[in-house]
Amino acid sequence: MKSDLNYHSIARMMGVLFLVLGLAFVPSLIVALIYGESFEAKCFLACLVPCFIAGLVLIRAFPPDDIKTRARDVYLIVTLCWLVSSVVGAIPLILAGTLRNPFDAFFEICSGFSTTGASVLNDIEGQARSILFWRSFTHWLGGMGIIVFMAALLPSMGIGVQMIAGAETPGPTMTKLKAKFSDTAKDLYGLYIIFTIVEIALLIIGGLSLYDAAVHTFGTVGTGGFSNYSDSVGHFQSPFVQWVIIIFMLLCGINFNLYFLIPKKKIKEFFSDEELRWYLGIIACASILISITLFVYKGGIQGHEPGAENMGLPPGIGAEELIRSSVFHVVSVITTTGFATTNYDLWPTFCKMLILILTISGACSSSTGGGVKVIRLMTAVKFVRRGFYQKLHPNRVLNLTINKKKVPQQVATDIIYFIFLYIAVLVIGTVLISFDGFDITTNFTAALTCLSNVGPGLNAVGPAMNFSGYSDFSTFILSLLMIAGRLELFTFVMLFSPHFWNSNRV
Repeated sequence: MKSDLNYHSIARMMGVLFLVLGLAFVPSLIVALIYGESFEAKCFLACLVPCFIAGLVLIRAFPPDDIKTRARDVYLIVTLCWLVSSVVGAIPLILAGTLRNPFDAFFEICSGFSTTGASVLNDIEGQARSILFWRSFTHWLGGMGIIVFMAALLPSMGIGVQMIAGAETPGPTMTKLKAKFSDTAKDLYGLYIIFTIVEIALLIIGGLSLYDAAVHTFGTVGTGGFSNYSDSVGHFQSPFVQWVIIIFMLLCGINFNLYFLIPKKKIKEFFSDEELRWYLGIIACASILISITLFVYKGGIQGHEPGAENMGLPPGIGAEELIRSSVFHVVSVITTTGFATTNYDLWPTFCKMLILILTISGACSSSTGGGVKVIRLMTAVKFVRRGFYQKLHPNRVLNLTINKKKVPQQVATDIIYFIFLYIAVLVIGTVLISFDGFDITTNFTAALTCLSNVGPGLNAVGPAMNFSGYSDFSTFILSLLMIAGRLELFTFVMLFSPHFWNSNRV
């Protein structure tokens, strides 16, 4: 059986990855030294040094070659990068004793790099600050993409990185801003860093320490959702902090390529983007519907649980706080961040159904958010609508357009394929983890929230709970779902096809 893979380039890419992972451990090592966590500092050093050595050895042993990188190489390289990053990233948690079970540690860091935010930690406040910092820093690294980060940091990798990065970019297509992809990566990370610095500054103004501000900013701009408090953003009880996080979650759920229209004075083109308008429209509609429902229910309705306190809301909640809570969780879920200020699992069923829809929807393409993506749902709706029109007017030619441009047939077909594959993987994932005996809602939302990279689900995996009740088998399956969802399914699922490993098969 012939696979026809370029193992030389794959090995060199792994060398670059190990170097980057070594550098990624440095900030957490510094945090450990600042807070006097000597044992954790040794754990990070025990990971940092071997990563540097392995990276240097592989890069020297496998210099750049002239063999062209092909599709098979791309799928394997991208998946290996994410799997290896999650395995290596989990080692400090095991060495420090934070999570001694390798499956739990792998799940936690998969959740970090994939920006899911699901957790198996029960005593978050009791963990070392440097470990919690590393856990959240993986959100920041994975938000824009590990390979995009590698291209921005080390542009001369000697590998055709544009094709590889395209396989991990969220969305049906990848936009190249500059002639060289490394320059595009630098521009994207430049904007990403600006968002990070500005949010940290605003959260500090809001009364947070530098450490708390950094941890929650990593979770916000990476749309991840890890917090160093068990009650997440609700711990701060600050309207200012919540609105800052709402704004940056919303901004980071937008296609980052659109922001580069602003310096070119193309503001009208920015706001006329169809996906952006759908994204903002969904947020507005969901926020209004949930706010109205909570307002009606908080006074109590005959036949239903009365009172705001039974919905996880303060008894004397005012209109602004109720609207803020609605908007916060709508934005948190659609951007797949997963932060929470209250336990929305106690909300009325109608509100939870909207939350589930938002979990599936996800944010915009080429953002740091997960999910199916608004552009795919928008295209699917237009596809169905065109089908109705063609039934009524069989001889009429109707083109599928987005932003007044015709959608190529291949792109439209790929989107339909993606949606069907998403449903299939979701069903399979739900069935596989059902052996643990949890109820249907828990299992379905656990698989859904991991596949969409959101974090909290409902019932036993709701905002006030976590995933620690699942077995090692289910934890591993959910970990793979998180990586599959972050890599847009095709890149990851392709490796399970016999056709991938045998190039002679048609």
